[in-house]
Amino acid sequence: MHQNTIIKTAHPRQLLSLNTQNVNQLFPGFTIGDFAVLHGSKSVLSLSSLLCVRAQLPPQLGGLGSRVIFVDGGNSFKLYQIARLARLHNLNPEKILKKIHIARAFTAYQITTLILEKLKETVSRYNAKLVIISDILRYYCDNDIDPDESYQIYKQVLAYLSRFAKENNVILIVTEKHQDKRLHDLTVAKADIVIQINQSKYEHEFILEKHKKYVLGVADFPSENLTLEYFIGS
Repeated sequence: MHQNTIIKTAHPRQLLSLNTQNVNQLFPGFTIGDFAVLHGSKSVLSLSSLLCVRAQLPPQLGGLGSRVIFVDGGNSFKLYQIARLARLHNLNPEKILKKIHIARAFTAYQITTLILEKLKETVSRYNAKLVIISDILRYYCDNDIDPDESYQIYKQVLAYLSRFAKENNVILIVTEKHQDKRLHDLTVAKADIVIQINQSKYEHEFILEKHKKYVLGVADFPSENLTLEYFIGS
């Protein structure tokens, strides 16, 4: 008896690549469902700006063809840096900025509310595939908040975020600048990917500290005194 067999072609997972010199072989990029942490030197800010632009590129150019949700927890959104990166990618800065939807928080209560009560609705409304939450620890480290209370609230937020990326088919990236060891360790434990940008006296290093698939390692990374053209030179 003849039996028809249906063969389904497996499609490659969509990557949001950094397209950064020296990093590509170590870390090809983020995939839908990833929950990642970027921490270390201030180059993390340049990297998050780069991702805001590259996410809007079509998939064949290493992007997501998508709008971006940027939850600004530390007044770290760099409008002029975004505009400059857009021009370097031969994109219209005004159009790129219009597709980055910014929500700002100034207290631990506000950022908690934005994440737990507003994030899902916002992602759905704009059909965004990339969410960046910048300087997430800033307000949870506030001296006016009891450390134990802050820890418990942040633990709830992280539990929500760790599920959010997969349940909503997005790449979710948090950046850290103000570090508290207990909160940082909690973030690392929940994240799928942990990347540190380490600054030595003469250079920066891109350190892949945690990943479920790629081999961990270190690659050279552009220092702050280099122009952003370095990021797209490869």
